[in-house]
Formats: sequence, structure tokens, C-alpha cells
Amino acid sequence: MVKITGGKAHKARLKRIRGPEMVREVGKAIYVASDLLKVEAQISITTGAVSGKNHVPSAPGEPPNADTHNLSDKIENAKTGPLTAETSSNAEYSADLEFGTSKMAERPYMRPAAQKTRPKAQKLVAAAVKKVANGGTL
Repeated sequence: MVKITGGKAHKARLKRIRGPEMVREVGKAIYVASDLLKVEAQISITTGAVSGKNHVPSAPGEPPNADTHNLSDKIENAKTGPLTAETSSNAEYSADLEFGTSKMAERPYMRPAAQKTRPKAQKLVAAAVKKVANGGTL
């Protein structure tokens, strides 16, 4: 005869993993990751920025150099669902800077920020899952 030990604890863990607490905690982690992306993109644009007559445009391939700060101010994030969040740059010329045009080389700022924050975002989500699976403790 086989005796299974820890069955109740395992059943409780499985219930927590499938429950609303998991959705809530992972959703929070995803939103925080979205906010990290927003801040990183804003920092890449505003670092070393000089406005007015001393403004120097950024070199091709480098993040844009802020002049009016319209671009950095228009980067927003929002929770779009229980487990989704979106970070977007809503200035009218955002895509032209990020991807370039036929007359201007790209000056990416969102893609490098996403690459830089991805490992931290993955750790946040993993920590949220671990917290719920372990009954609220890390």
C-alpha cells in the first residue's frame, strides 16, 4: 500500500496557484514591470538633454535628445486586463523616432528600454508566483 504524505499541502498550493490571488499578484507585478519600462524609456530620452538654443539632436541609433520633453511626457502605461499592461509612447512623432523614416535614421528608445527591463520584469513575475504558491511568503 502506498502512503502519500503532504497531500493536503499540495492540494492547497494547487488551489492557490489557480485562484484569484495569483491573478492579482501577477497582475500587480506585470503593471510594475510596465512602469519600469516607462521610466527607463523616459530616462534614456532625458539623460543629458539640453533645451533651447543649446539643444543638440541625438546621433542616429542613439535615443532622442529631449528638447521640449513632449516625447518623454507622452510615454504612458496602463493596465489593460487582469494580467496585461501596456506601455506606449503617444507623441505624434514617436514612431518616426523609434523606427526612422526614409529621411531620418532611427533613434530607438522603447526597444532598448524593453530589453534592459525584461530581466527585472521576469524576476518580478516569478517572485509573485512564488509568493502565492508558498502561501504569501517569499
